[in-house]
Amino acid sequence: MSNEFSSPPTRPPAEPLSANDERMWAMVSHLSILVNLVSGFLGPLVPLVIYMVYKDRSRYAAYHALQALIFQLIWWVGGGILAGVAWAVSGALSAVLIGLLCMPLACVFSLLPLAALVYGIVGGIQASQGQDFKYWLIGDWVRGTLAG
Repeated sequence: MSNEFSSPPTRPPAEPLSANDERMWAMVSHLSILVNLVSGFLGPLVPLVIYMVYKDRSRYAAYHALQALIFQLIWWVGGGILAGVAWAVSGALSAVLIGLLCMPLACVFSLLPLAALVYGIVGGIQASQGQDFKYWLIGDWVRGTLAG
């Protein structure tokens, strides 16, 4: 007769990823910014899933996935919101001369997601080559978070 309250069966430890698989998943994490071109905002879900699935199997893949997630949230989502607000303010004030003067600033803010797209592609290429790519300001913070 078995005891119903016995400890649950333990899963065997996850097998580590090969170096090629690590580089591939790191690259996919960075290139997931391209998903935003189709969906508009679902790109951060890809590195989130990669991080959740591989965080115990590969520190390299986890590091790049977390970096890509935070980068996309800040630059793609945040930059898109900032550009939208800038265009809304410029449009509302266009009846007055002030709105027309704000439009160049709104154009600059509209380039933030495009710049993030290019930076994400560069990160994907470097990660696929096994280089230690890190986003400016984000990479060191993520490395400290994962190490702690």
